[in-house]
Amino acid sequence: MAEIQIKIETYGAIERQLPKDLNFSCVENSTVLEILQQVSDQYPECSSLLEKCACAIGDEIIPRRHRLTNHCTLVLLSPVAGG
Repeated sequence: MAEIQIKIETYGAIERQLPKDLNFSCVENSTVLEILQQVSDQYPECSSLLEKCACAIGDEIIPRRHRLTNHCTLVLLSPVAGG
């Protein structure tokens, strides 16, 4: 299987907890959940925030079981509270 590069972009509370330029490698067909586990392993202080984040590629929200088949930017969106 080919190795693919996943760039991580963050918005909201998680943005303040993780470095700006995050890139991870994984094998083709890895799930979003596996990438999030890599992030959590490197930045364990962010694991509780990562559990609450929505994930997106482009303008589409995707489930954590989504399989990554090519290089992409994975966007992590912290939940927003407001009134």
